[in-house]
Amino acid sequence: MEFLHPEYLYLSLLLIPLVVWYVVRLSKAQASFKLASAHAFKGMKPDFRVYMRHFPFLLRLISIALMIVVIARPQALSSWEETETQGIDIVMALDVSGSMLSQDLQPDRLQAAKKVAAEFITDRINDNIGLVIFAGESFTQCPLTTDHKVLLNLLNEINFGMIEDGTAIGLGLATSVNRLKESDSDSRVVILLTDGTNNSGQIAPLTAADLARSYGIRVYTVGVGTKGMAPTPVNTPYGIRMQNMPVDIDEKTLTEIAAMTGGQYFRAQDTEGLRQVYDEIDEMEKYLISVQNVTRRRELFLPFALLALGLVLLELLLRRSWLRNIP
Repeated sequence: MEFLHPEYLYLSLLLIPLVVWYVVRLSKAQASFKLASAHAFKGMKPDFRVYMRHFPFLLRLISIALMIVVIARPQALSSWEETETQGIDIVMALDVSGSMLSQDLQPDRLQAAKKVAAEFITDRINDNIGLVIFAGESFTQCPLTTDHKVLLNLLNEINFGMIEDGTAIGLGLATSVNRLKESDSDSRVVILLTDGTNNSGQIAPLTAADLARSYGIRVYTVGVGTKGMAPTPVNTPYGIRMQNMPVDIDEKTLTEIAAMTGGQYFRAQDTEGLRQVYDEIDEMEKYLISVQNVTRRRELFLPFALLALGLVLLELLLRRSWLRNIP
């Protein structure tokens, strides 16, 4: 048994001043009755009711305590759990190049990607998840971990300018594969998000894809950005200015990477579209985890409430009949 509102049990401390009040009142209570002689009562033993005169107050204390228990909502829990968990190892490879500051997604592509990735991580409680970032080069921001709080903190720290600018898709994918190749998990996945074409790094994207395939790693590729032009911050002699720049995503290569590794390519043109992409990937990988958890709560306050009511009625009955006080 547990209580839905256990903090209300502290109200039982109010019984202490109530007992003190009763004792003080009893000590001050005096009654007098003048008789010519008390000889007739000599040798008489106190009636049983004398010993029972405190019983109604005891009933009151118990009934108040029971009412406090009722307010705290006692509940019985019965749970059934059958868990067959096969953890998935996932590496999220995120493009942090300058073009990710384009504002066709709000507030920009990079911040939108971080927000949606955080939601995805929060939902995947059973998985080892790692984080790789790439631009002109790549590095591991967070190795595979089940400590998603640490992972989310490291994800939040990602910003443009952490590494040399450029778009090294092949290098980002190769770094991700390197993090997964020693994994013992039966399911290993890379989610690679970019908004451009490969123009940096010493590893071609398809070479990295072939490496992923050799290790049995699935790669889901995500191209993020609207079609046409997008407002992008550009360095000019007069400082940073927003200019409409063409959106150039190498969808052909991203599609080939996904096809080679048994994954799928997605295109996200806005924040909601990006969220739907992650939702689809989430659904596609859920079949590997089977968790059944049923918890039932049964309210137990009714017997306590009925007992408290019965004690209150019994107290009233005793005070007005057998244990009645005559002033």
